[in-house]
Amino acid sequence: MIEFLSDYSLFLAKSVTIVFAVLAVVAGIAVVSTRSRKDAKQGDIEVIHFNDELTEMKEALEGSILDECELKAMLKEEKKKAKADKKAQKKTPPADDQPRRKRMFVLDFDGDVKASEVEPLRQEISAVLLMAEKQDEVLIRLESPGGMVHEYGLASSQIERIKRKEIPLTICVDRVAASGGYMMACLADKLLAAPFAIVGSIGVIAQLPNFHRLLKKNDIDYEVLTAGEYKRTLTVFGENTDKGREKFVEELEETHELFKNFVHEYRTEVDIDKVATGEIWFGKQALDVHLVDELMTSDQYMMDAADKADIYIVRYEQKKSLQEKISELAVSSSDKVLLRWWGRLTQSKIWSR
Repeated sequence: MIEFLSDYSLFLAKSVTIVFAVLAVVAGIAVVSTRSRKDAKQGDIEVIHFNDELTEMKEALEGSILDECELKAMLKEEKKKAKADKKAQKKTPPADDQPRRKRMFVLDFDGDVKASEVEPLRQEISAVLLMAEKQDEVLIRLESPGGMVHEYGLASSQIERIKRKEIPLTICVDRVAASGGYMMACLADKLLAAPFAIVGSIGVIAQLPNFHRLLKKNDIDYEVLTAGEYKRTLTVFGENTDKGREKFVEELEETHELFKNFVHEYRTEVDIDKVATGEIWFGKQALDVHLVDELMTSDQYMMDAADKADIYIVRYEQKKSLQEKISELAVSSSDKVLLRWWGRLTQSKIWSR
């Protein structure tokens, strides 16, 4: 028992020391970081050439699978082919008006209730629009179960920027694009989905608890003061009225109608009254009711396109603030101390008993 208490005291002392050290560092640099925050760069655009990744994967497999003779023969043949292609290019130099090789820009959107990925998405779209032309293509790998109307409305508006530039837009859903996620997906010129991906859920929902009876039972008053008859229709703590409920439902219906019209504007072939019931549809079912255009995963689409296009995966990486970095360092240090103490504890006699 004495050994156990000794180990625990040592662990506690180290933990307290780390906490105070981190607090001291944070206090010392908080002013500096606050002053420089306005001038700090928010993030960077990262670009990955997908074609190069495929080549590297192929070469790695070839090096592991082929024997030495096969590998030499293959490399010799590739070298011969490259030399012949170079010679052919010299004989027939490209004309000035000859179209260049197509580019495909790949963006990712992984949505939550608040559509938090809108900020990286808008930066990525801005970067792509600086380079993309009408003969190019934008592919968005979209995953989202939906969320807040205004947030997904903004996300959809960002995607509309691509359409205004008349750049072909393909959206692929590998897992789910429901509700607000489908609001974004329906903007595609070509909408792909994996066979068991979930799409649709063209509906609107709102739910909230009400604690009025509980407060009343405990003689607690809660007042809601408004200027304007419908400034507040339903409330969590106040008493809700039938009139307020009717108005709230009316607003939901209006939002649903806007949603339906938005989808029908971009997918005119859809029987909107049939699909806008709030139901979800799996890939094959979605294809039958024209919610998607083709069944295919994003991986297959990109690999098929790699032969005829240069594919670039574009990502906006947000820079972490100094406080975030220090916080991560503190957590990491604390975890190391805890794990070290736990390892010693599991080996002690008191634990083995």
